[in-house]
Amino acid sequence: MQHVIVIGGGVIGCLSALNLLERGFAVRLIERRRTGQEASWAGGGIVSPLYPWRYSDPVSALADWSQGYYPQLGVALAQATGIDPEISPCGLLWLDHAEQAEALSWAERQKKSLGAVDSAFIYQQVPQLAPGFGHALWQPRLANVRNPRLMEALRARLLQYPEFSLLEDQAVTGLLMDSGKVRGVRTGSEQYNADAVVLAAGAWSGEWLAELGLGLPVKPVKGQMLLYRTAPGWLPSMVLFDGRYAIPRRDGHVLFGSTLEHTGFDKRTTAEALSSLKASAIALLPALADLQPVAQWAGLRPGSPEGVPYIGPVPEYEGLWLNTGHYRNGLVLAPASCRLLADLMSGAPAIIDPRPYAPAGRVQLAV
Repeated sequence: MQHVIVIGGGVIGCLSALNLLERGFAVRLIERRRTGQEASWAGGGIVSPLYPWRYSDPVSALADWSQGYYPQLGVALAQATGIDPEISPCGLLWLDHAEQAEALSWAERQKKSLGAVDSAFIYQQVPQLAPGFGHALWQPRLANVRNPRLMEALRARLLQYPEFSLLEDQAVTGLLMDSGKVRGVRTGSEQYNADAVVLAAGAWSGEWLAELGLGLPVKPVKGQMLLYRTAPGWLPSMVLFDGRYAIPRRDGHVLFGSTLEHTGFDKRTTAEALSSLKASAIALLPALADLQPVAQWAGLRPGSPEGVPYIGPVPEYEGLWLNTGHYRNGLVLAPASCRLLADLMSGAPAIIDPRPYAPAGRVQLAV
């Protein structure tokens, strides 16, 4: 049995671990804080890139596979753990969008059920919207996942495996090397041996690899969110306008987001973001003016060029693998990304062409 260490306890790290366990690997997951408490907890959970027609084929391929797999993932986790990730196929409206022609052309090529609708349909579907929207793009049954519950379910499922061990509140401080090969990791005074190490540390991955002399263009990009509490069913579908979105949860909570801020590793919420998000929320859904947000939070996305993640082995460090750099789409792309990683590590046929995601040629030795 091969032993693998996964660094990072977000959705990418946890699903990587689960896929490897299902292939017969023994897995130790090491998280510097608590599992699922960073970007995976903070995101909105739309199971689609916000504007899918803008993305390259490699991102679309991962998103398409993941969208097809999410329903069965939700059922499997709920049955195994009793924790329902609440994958809700409520549909999404893109309101008054200027790229309608491009979007419809993309949908035809990708065979997606995305179509143009008029104002009568818009207000029949979401009566709470502010007046004045004339047209929209509509994709029925596009889902969102309640990501904090997804992370709870993944953690519980992993702990059911005897071949799995979890170390939380421990930071990996370095790699163990032997004859040019990665043989494990150090965490302070402790050492853990392994046949391979997977780096899935999200926004921290670039900093981590820099200490090894490798240049990985993954940087933190802050996003702030608001949470409102409404009656269950008050918002029937997800809506997106001018870069901001509202996402309904089954219990009546409505998420509204998000900002896009380049502030390093500063995760603090700000009054400026609160004011901006509230103004956008009220402009889109006027009834929210009578409510105060019940929560505001921030998370750090792993920003990468074009949002194409790094999935595969690092040539300069035999035994080191990457699964990181998903930018705004970690939750969207996680099922496919982690299945692809497990395919590559186990030598199984890959679910999709792995070449666009390979670190070789994209991760450089620092000068």
